[in-house]
Amino acid sequence: MKVLLHACCGPCLLEPFDALVAEHDVTVLYANPNIHPAEEYRKRRDTLLAYAAEHDIAVIEEPYDPTLWAQAVAGLEGNPAERCRACFRLRLGIAARTAASLGMDAIATTLTVSPYQDQAAVAEAGATAADEAGIAYLDADFRERYPEATRRSRELGMYRQNYCGCALSDSEAQAEREARREERKAKRAQQEAG
Repeated sequence: MKVLLHACCGPCLLEPFDALVAEHDVTVLYANPNIHPAEEYRKRRDTLLAYAAEHDIAVIEEPYDPTLWAQAVAGLEGNPAERCRACFRLRLGIAARTAASLGMDAIATTLTVSPYQDQAAVAEAGATAADEAGIAYLDADFRERYPEATRRSRELGMYRQNYCGCALSDSEAQAEREARREERKAKRAQQEAG
Protein backbone atom coordinates (compact mmCIF):
# COMPACT_ATOMS: atom_id res chain seq x y z
CA MET A 1 0.00 0.00 0.00
CA LYS A 2 1.24 3.52 -0.82
CA VAL A 3 0.95 5.65 2.31
CA LEU A 4 1.44 9.38 2.75
CA LEU A 5 2.61 9.95 6.32
CA HIS A 6 1.84 13.42 7.63
CA ALA A 7 4.75 14.44 9.89
CA CYS A 8 4.72 17.26 12.41
CA CYS A 9 8.48 17.19 13.14
CA GLY A 10 11.62 15.07 12.94
CA PRO A 11 11.51 13.52 16.43
CA CYS A 12 7.91 12.38 15.96
CA LEU A 13 8.74 10.93 12.52
CA LEU A 14 11.22 8.34 13.79
CA GLU A 15 9.08 5.58 15.25
CA PRO A 16 5.90 5.90 13.13
CA PHE A 17 7.95 5.89 9.93
CA ASP A 18 9.90 2.80 10.98
CA ALA A 19 6.69 0.99 11.91
CA LEU A 20 4.88 1.87 8.69
CA VAL A 21 7.74 1.39 6.24
CA ALA A 22 8.07 -2.21 7.42
CA GLU A 23 4.73 -2.93 5.70
CA HIS A 24 4.06 -0.09 3.25
CA ASP A 25 5.59 2.19 0.62
CA VAL A 26 5.79 5.41 2.66
CA THR A 27 6.28 8.99 1.54
CA VAL A 28 6.42 11.73 4.17
CA LEU A 29 4.38 14.93 3.97
CA TYR A 30 5.39 18.05 5.87
CA ALA A 31 2.21 20.17 5.95
CA ASN A 32 1.98 22.27 9.10
CA PRO A 33 0.51 25.75 8.59
CA ASN A 34 -0.20 25.82 12.34
CA ILE A 35 3.43 26.23 13.36
CA HIS A 36 4.34 29.68 14.65
CA PRO A 37 6.51 31.61 14.14
CA ALA A 38 7.98 30.96 10.69
CA GLU A 39 11.43 30.47 12.25
CA GLU A 40 10.01 27.59 14.34
CA TYR A 41 8.42 26.13 11.22
CA ARG A 42 11.80 26.16 9.47
CA LYS A 43 13.62 24.58 12.46
CA ARG A 44 11.16 21.69 12.57
CA ARG A 45 11.15 21.28 8.80
CA ASP A 46 14.93 21.41 8.50
CA THR A 47 15.36 18.84 11.27
CA LEU A 48 12.95 16.51 9.51
CA LEU A 49 14.54 17.07 6.10
CA ALA A 50 18.06 16.46 7.42
CA TYR A 51 17.02 13.13 8.92
CA ALA A 52 15.10 12.17 5.77
CA ALA A 53 18.08 12.99 3.54
CA GLU A 54 20.39 10.85 5.69
CA HIS A 55 17.97 7.92 5.46
CA ASP A 56 16.82 8.30 1.84
CA ILE A 57 13.22 9.09 2.84
CA ALA A 58 11.04 10.85 0.27
CA VAL A 59 9.48 14.05 1.64
CA ILE A 60 6.90 16.38 0.13
CA GLU A 61 6.50 19.83 1.64
CA GLU A 62 3.28 21.74 1.20
CA PRO A 63 3.71 25.53 1.06
CA TYR A 64 3.73 27.21 4.45
CA ASP A 65 0.61 29.37 4.73
CA PRO A 66 -0.28 30.20 8.34
CA THR A 67 -3.40 32.06 7.20
CA LEU A 68 -4.96 28.62 6.50
CA TRP A 69 -4.55 27.74 10.17
CA ALA A 70 -5.85 31.13 11.34
CA GLN A 71 -8.98 30.67 9.21
CA ALA A 72 -9.47 27.07 10.40
CA VAL A 73 -9.40 28.00 14.10
CA ALA A 74 -11.08 31.41 13.91
CA GLY A 75 -13.39 31.78 16.90
CA LEU A 76 -11.88 28.79 18.72
CA GLU A 77 -8.97 30.60 20.34
CA GLY A 78 -10.43 30.18 23.84
CA ASN A 79 -11.35 26.53 23.37
CA PRO A 80 -8.12 24.48 23.10
CA ALA A 81 -9.85 21.12 22.51
CA GLU A 82 -11.93 22.41 19.59
CA ARG A 83 -9.02 24.48 18.27
CA CYS A 84 -6.87 21.32 18.14
CA ARG A 85 -9.65 19.37 16.42
CA ALA A 86 -9.86 22.07 13.75
CA CYS A 87 -6.09 22.01 13.36
CA PHE A 88 -6.09 18.21 12.96
CA ARG A 89 -8.86 18.47 10.35
CA LEU A 90 -6.89 21.11 8.45
CA ARG A 91 -3.59 19.23 8.35
CA LEU A 92 -5.03 15.79 7.72
CA GLY A 93 -7.33 17.26 5.07
CA ILE A 94 -4.26 18.61 3.27
CA ALA A 95 -2.62 15.19 3.62
CA ALA A 96 -5.63 13.31 2.27
CA ARG A 97 -6.07 15.60 -0.74
CA THR A 98 -2.35 15.42 -1.50
CA ALA A 99 -2.33 11.62 -1.20
CA ALA A 100 -5.37 11.27 -3.46
CA SER A 101 -3.87 13.61 -6.06
CA LEU A 102 -0.74 11.45 -6.12
CA GLY A 103 -2.68 8.20 -6.48
CA MET A 104 -1.77 6.96 -3.01
CA ASP A 105 -3.89 4.50 -1.07
CA ALA A 106 -3.86 5.91 2.45
CA ILE A 107 -2.70 8.52 4.93
CA ALA A 108 -1.32 8.22 8.44
CA THR A 109 0.09 10.79 10.85
CA THR A 110 2.92 11.10 13.33
CA LEU A 111 0.53 12.98 15.63
CA THR A 112 -0.44 9.57 17.00
CA VAL A 113 2.97 9.08 18.63
CA SER A 114 2.43 11.93 21.06
CA PRO A 115 0.86 11.24 24.45
CA TYR A 116 -0.09 14.93 24.49
CA GLN A 117 -2.50 14.75 21.53
CA ASP A 118 -6.16 13.74 21.70
CA GLN A 119 -5.93 10.39 19.90
CA ALA A 120 -9.66 10.12 19.30
CA ALA A 121 -9.77 13.59 17.74
CA VAL A 122 -6.79 12.76 15.51
CA ALA A 123 -8.42 9.50 14.40
CA GLU A 124 -11.73 11.22 13.70
CA ALA A 125 -10.06 13.96 11.64
CA GLY A 126 -7.94 11.43 9.74
CA ALA A 127 -10.84 9.11 8.95
CA THR A 128 -13.08 11.97 7.82
CA ALA A 129 -10.39 13.52 5.62
CA ALA A 130 -9.47 10.19 4.06
CA ASP A 131 -13.10 9.30 3.41
CA GLU A 132 -13.71 12.65 1.72
CA ALA A 133 -10.64 12.07 -0.50
CA GLY A 134 -11.62 8.48 -1.33
CA ILE A 135 -8.64 6.86 0.35
CA ALA A 136 -7.98 4.99 3.62
CA TYR A 137 -6.82 6.29 6.97
CA LEU A 138 -4.37 4.11 8.87
CA ASP A 139 -5.42 4.62 12.47
CA ALA A 140 -2.22 3.58 14.22
CA ASP A 141 -1.63 4.53 17.85
CA PHE A 142 2.14 4.83 18.29
CA ARG A 143 2.13 6.23 21.83
CA GLU A 144 3.89 3.18 23.25
CA ARG A 145 6.78 4.09 20.95
CA TYR A 146 7.04 7.67 22.25
CA PRO A 147 9.78 6.94 24.83
CA GLU A 148 11.93 5.34 22.13
CA ALA A 149 11.30 8.25 19.75
CA THR A 150 12.36 10.63 22.53
CA ARG A 151 15.49 8.63 23.29
CA ARG A 152 16.48 8.32 19.63
CA SER A 153 15.86 11.98 18.82
CA ARG A 154 18.03 13.06 21.76
CA GLU A 155 20.75 10.61 20.76
CA LEU A 156 20.64 11.99 17.20
CA GLY A 157 20.87 15.57 18.47
CA MET A 158 17.61 16.55 16.78
CA TYR A 159 15.98 19.88 17.49
CA ARG A 160 13.18 19.16 19.98
CA GLN A 161 10.46 21.75 20.46
CA ASN A 162 8.72 22.37 23.77
CA TYR A 163 5.22 23.19 22.50
CA CYS A 164 2.80 21.74 19.99
CA GLY A 165 3.26 24.37 17.32
CA CYS A 166 0.77 27.21 17.22
CA ALA A 167 1.22 30.55 18.95
CA LEU A 168 -1.57 29.73 21.40
CA SER A 169 -0.01 26.38 22.38
CA ASP A 170 3.32 28.18 22.88
CA SER A 171 1.69 30.63 25.32
CA GLU A 172 -0.15 27.81 27.10
CA ALA A 173 3.04 25.74 27.39
CA GLN A 174 4.96 28.73 28.75
CA ALA A 175 2.25 29.31 31.37
CA GLU A 176 2.34 25.61 32.38
CA ARG A 177 6.14 25.65 32.68
CA GLU A 178 5.97 28.80 34.82
CA ALA A 179 3.32 27.23 37.06
CA ARG A 180 5.51 24.12 37.54
CA ARG A 181 8.51 26.34 38.39
CA GLU A 182 6.44 28.18 40.98
CA GLU A 183 5.23 24.87 42.45
CA ARG A 184 8.81 23.59 42.76
CA LYS A 185 9.91 26.89 44.29
CA ALA A 186 7.09 26.76 46.85
CA LYS A 187 7.85 23.13 47.65
CA ARG A 188 11.56 23.91 48.22
CA ALA A 189 10.67 26.84 50.45
CA GLN A 190 8.30 24.62 52.45
CA GLN A 191 10.99 21.92 52.82
CA GLU A 192 13.58 24.47 53.94
CA ALA A 193 11.15 25.93 56.46
CA GLY A 194 9.95 22.57 57.66
